[in-house]
Amino acid sequence: MSYLDYQVAQTPTGLRKILYINWPLVLLLSAVACVGFLMLYSVGGGRADVWAEPQMYRFAVGMVAMFALAFVPMWFWRGVSVLSYVACLLLLVAVELVGDIGMGAQRWLEFGPLRLQPSELMKIALVLVLAAYYDLLPLRRVSRPLWVLIPVALILLPTAMVLKQPDLGTSIMLMAGGGIVMFAAGVSLWYFAAVVGSAVGLVYAVLKSRGTDWQLLEDYQFRRIDTFLDPSVDPLGAGYNITQAQIALGSGGWSGRGFMQGTQSRLNFLPEKQTDFIFTVLAEEFGFVGAFSLLMLYTLIIGFCVFSALSNRDRFGSLLTIGISGTFFVYFAINMGMVMGLLPVVGSPLPLVSYGGTAMMILLMGFGMVQSAHVHRPR
Repeated sequence: MSYLDYQVAQTPTGLRKILYINWPLVLLLSAVACVGFLMLYSVGGGRADVWAEPQMYRFAVGMVAMFALAFVPMWFWRGVSVLSYVACLLLLVAVELVGDIGMGAQRWLEFGPLRLQPSELMKIALVLVLAAYYDLLPLRRVSRPLWVLIPVALILLPTAMVLKQPDLGTSIMLMAGGGIVMFAAGVSLWYFAAVVGSAVGLVYAVLKSRGTDWQLLEDYQFRRIDTFLDPSVDPLGAGYNITQAQIALGSGGWSGRGFMQGTQSRLNFLPEKQTDFIFTVLAEEFGFVGAFSLLMLYTLIIGFCVFSALSNRDRFGSLLTIGISGTFFVYFAINMGMVMGLLPVVGSPLPLVSYGGTAMMILLMGFGMVQSAHVHRPR
């Protein structure tokens, strides 16, 4: 019996697939999405048809897609991993050539009524191809330089293309997601230490170059750094977004002002309150208790994914689960850090809460693959 025949023979059928689904994960994802519906209803001024209702329809479609992908066996995802990566690269090239421009960035492709952001697809495709790569690579070769360069190239190629759009937030998520898969696969920590050391050295060199003949950044870029470190330097300009977000976060206090009672959102002081800064709406209306509760829901999602990965004896399925859940972690960590002033504003939405179609659909498809790994793990 060939390896593929063995995999097909081990695939559960019928009712067993439904029973094997990670139902606590489904409930947690639904709970986070309901928080999003509630917040979108609030920022819509008490009208569901503005933001909340379209988001509900998208979530329903996304959940159907998640269950459909959960029933697809793992040997299929392993087989299409390279093809999906190449297809996403071609879509990124198409964005560069004929992509739609919006808000100063060229990130989308128009297919009639459908608007697709290929960089979102690449988050999943990159994890797929890296999981397949390390599934085939013998453990003794994982940390050898030649075999480390290959996944590094797989990560840097789409990252550079996305960074050019420009989309710093997604670029960071691609690098972080790829790095998480490499770490989980057992790549030596010395490589990660070298990357961290190089990054620290680069930041130090950039800051020391200011005002010299060999200045590495333009003056306006240094002004952006100044604004990030101290938004009060330009409170009505570059520092406006983060200043208003911090006001909203602080005014929520312990239990918040109450549902639909947030002054920052109701009086339209908050920018992009339905997308990037929706966490500040939650914090203002429900305070520390509401913000901490959402963070706990996110933490439980990560916990169930990690437990599923650690208990999965299939290396590909385990790495796929770790990669997608790790990308999900970076997703909400960047958004929360951004609105709290801990990270620069890079335009990253809050997963399953912020308004948006492509991001939610791709994320739920990713969790469909996590469910597939859980359903079809060796038993």
